[in-house]
Amino acid sequence: MKKILFIIFVSLLSACGFIPMHTGKTVDIYVAPISGINGIELRNALWAEFGNQYSSDATYKLTVNLNTPKTQYKALEQTGNATWQEVSLTAKYTLSVNDKEIATGSERASESYPFVSYLVASNASYNNAIKNIIRTLSEQISSRVIAETYKYEHQNTDK
Repeated sequence: MKKILFIIFVSLLSACGFIPMHTGKTVDIYVAPISGINGIELRNALWAEFGNQYSSDATYKLTVNLNTPKTQYKALEQTGNATWQEVSLTAKYTLSVNDKEIATGSERASESYPFVSYLVASNASYNNAIKNIIRTLSEQISSRVIAETYKYEHQNTDK
């Protein structure tokens, strides 16, 4: 039943001129090394989003600069002890083709986590928050980059 509904939905969308941007097609994007431990994790997450790990001679090159995490207290007890913190990361990226910049942008993600007096538990909460943020950043950046590659390819074929 779900397949039939999906086929009907897709046929209705195609009748209105809608063309899906990303239909399982892999995009030949090289992700340049990103500094730091979080940068390594973000690069791995981007490779997963793009469907493969490409060499430096790929059609597109993505360069990402990842800022250091920023934390701030979100909730305090009457004693003045923090109970929640928020950590945020900002990534600035540039997409280029043959050393020609075709897109730039910046993405930010944040997450709150419980801040407890037990060091191990607090570190585990912080690390989980960072992992979630990196996953979110990779999804945001890959969506933008795939949209830009689609736009670039279709601008060049329309001429």
